[in-house]
Amino acid sequence: MSTYLTAAEAAATLGVSLPTLYSYVSRGVLKSAPESVGKRRLYAADEVRRLARRKADGKRAGKVAQEVLDWGVPVLESRITLISDGRLVYRGRDAIELARTATLEEAASLLWECSGTCFEEAPDAPVAAGSWRAWLRQAHASAPHERALALLPAAAAHMPRLFTSGRQARLETAVMLLRVLAAALVAAAPSRVPLHRQLATAWGVRKRRHLELLRAALVVCADHELNASTFTVRCIASTGMHLFGAVTGGLAALAGPRHCGETMLVTALFHEACEAGDVDRYVAARLARGDQQQRTILPGFGHLLYPNGDPRGALLLELLAQCATTRAEHRAMADIDAIVRAARDATGLAPTVDFALSALERVLGLPPGAAFSLFALGRAAGWIAHAMEQYDDGRLIRPRARYVGVDEPAA
Repeated sequence: MSTYLTAAEAAATLGVSLPTLYSYVSRGVLKSAPESVGKRRLYAADEVRRLARRKADGKRAGKVAQEVLDWGVPVLESRITLISDGRLVYRGRDAIELARTATLEEAASLLWECSGTCFEEAPDAPVAAGSWRAWLRQAHASAPHERALALLPAAAAHMPRLFTSGRQARLETAVMLLRVLAAALVAAAPSRVPLHRQLATAWGVRKRRHLELLRAALVVCADHELNASTFTVRCIASTGMHLFGAVTGGLAALAGPRHCGETMLVTALFHEACEAGDVDRYVAARLARGDQQQRTILPGFGHLLYPNGDPRGALLLELLAQCATTRAEHRAMADIDAIVRAARDATGLAPTVDFALSALERVLGLPPGAAFSLFALGRAAGWIAHAMEQYDDGRLIRPRARYVGVDEPAA
């Protein structure tokens, strides 16, 4: 994609006439630069696209301003992730295609805009093995997200240069953070082994296809624009809090039942549907008693940003079907397929990434909470990218509230 646009191309992108384009330049709204060869003026493509999006948002903002924080117009500008026309894009790379081959480390390097060697060059987390084992003993019986919420702050106390503004130090902290988080989620020691392999070892996953599925799942979960947990991370980072603190806040937001906690609701859905025997009748009964005020009709189905289906869920279910080779896996996959078909016939909705992660946990026989752990570890890479972008922005995120309470007493 060209870095610069001609005047005609810039005007077409903005949907304005050439005189209007020139007025933007004279008013300082847009900048132009001379062509290296020739007399034309050129316009930075990313600056033109950013202005075009601002104009489009401004047209929409009038009657939906009060809905900005509820699937409304954008509230922050970011160069990290684009969700548009059913596609998920990480810094210009199709995330679904990336997930077919990349590791989470490679996806993180893309999101963080760092060298692919940053994971190799980062030091080990300076947490004493004895201290880590003691912390694990105290939190071993906890759910993965509870254990991570307890261990991240404990590990942060041992991290050097947490509040530094230097990029290299932040990258080293980011790598250590992902390794500590992975270890906390699966109750193991921090390791330099690739992250998907750490999960596989802890969960007893040995088949190559299963290992590749874990790798892909981490990558498709890596970022999803300004969801609730990512916005939380950016708000915390805007106060100047270090990466460990910001990611701990994101992890707390992620665990809510309307975010990644939905994987637990999907797990319950699987159990109930299989116990019922007749999946079509179960889905019909579930819909009949459902709360129409919920964000989705069935947990794990329908995503507002993907009217034609969540591509992350589609990819993982595709790969999962290829992984099912044993009789038990085939039976579990048949149950999953029956639920997807019944839900599609009854609602027209497609499964989300939450559904696919829970299906992965069920078909591969992973421990309870594995779906959440995959989501959390993958998403932490995106949280870190957003925190770094917020640090570079340097502004405090501080929205205003529209007061709708009782008026002040008359004087």
